[in-house]
Amino acid sequence: MTAHYDVVIAGGGIAGLSLASALAGKCSVALVEAEQTLGYHTSARSARQLIPSYGPPVVRDLTLRTLELIGTHEGTRPEPVLSPRRFMLIGDEGAVREQASGFMHLIGHDEALKLCPALKPESFTAAGLDSGSFACNASLLLEDHRERAVAGGVDIITGARIHSAQRTGSGWELGAGQEALSTAVVVNAAGAWADELAVLAGVEKLGLQPYRRTAAIVDVENPLPPGCPMVAATDSFYFRPEGRHQVLISPSEKVPSGPEDARPYPGDVEALTARLNEVTTLGINAVSRAWTGLRTEASDGIPVVGFDAEAPGFFWLAGQGGYGFQTSSGIAELAAELILAGQAAGAPFPADSPASRTAAALAATRMSIRA
Repeated sequence: MTAHYDVVIAGGGIAGLSLASALAGKCSVALVEAEQTLGYHTSARSARQLIPSYGPPVVRDLTLRTLELIGTHEGTRPEPVLSPRRFMLIGDEGAVREQASGFMHLIGHDEALKLCPALKPESFTAAGLDSGSFACNASLLLEDHRERAVAGGVDIITGARIHSAQRTGSGWELGAGQEALSTAVVVNAAGAWADELAVLAGVEKLGLQPYRRTAAIVDVENPLPPGCPMVAATDSFYFRPEGRHQVLISPSEKVPSGPEDARPYPGDVEALTARLNEVTTLGINAVSRAWTGLRTEASDGIPVVGFDAEAPGFFWLAGQGGYGFQTSSGIAELAAELILAGQAAGAPFPADSPASRTAAALAATRMSIRA
């Protein structure tokens, strides 16, 4: 028997879940996830930091809107999703100035060493500080979106990989696991698999490229002090406190990959620990655990949000790159308004809404998908 929905979202990571919660109660929605658990791939492997100074201008705008939207729900949760944690960029003066945005200000060498005394003075010559950055409880945010989606009537189906997708006269017929679904709108929030889903649906792919990003939790001889910012070098690594006695580290690599359940390459974490032991006084002595996620990007580095111009009812919600969590609520707000406007015949896109301003910013770089 076929189940009928207004919208079917393919993908149960932060993109799909945040959209599901934004649409909940406004139309009939199903979210289908190939894995048995939600947020299994990239969303479970995040650095868990929201940085307003990180990314191109439209991403920074989406980040600010996401922070605002998350903040509106903070009082309704048993614990906060966001907690202040500054972000510091280090390197030579030219590189820091080039990467620093309006949300980051340059600070002196001595101030940077006070903020993070683990840095060796000779390891950098310039620093920038983003004081509006936040640590993000990613698991709590994912669960909050799931709960709000379910409360609003969204059906969440896990262990249901989409294996067929066919355009009909009025919408789409989908096969997902053992489920048969029909819908007016298919949302492609499949992350690293977004282009594969498009091909399955007979839609031209966009050339989205997944890239590897490895991270590890390590034990150290000299823990970072309370209040230490997340520290990123302009060329090759970042680290931040993880609890009181451990540190999260990453080589910030960007290595092309196919869509897969990524794992660290042998030697990558070891090479990073050796380097960090040279440029800091952390004294990394053991790796507690390590993982690799995939950050999927469009060729211009801008998230892909909108209906495909050549495939009616096929909506792209992909290519968030390394900005998935920090843009999630802002993108979900935009996507929900675009989808609902498309669902209601003749309904205008709300010109005075925050999402309309985001759409205008995105339009500056991409008017519509394949337009």
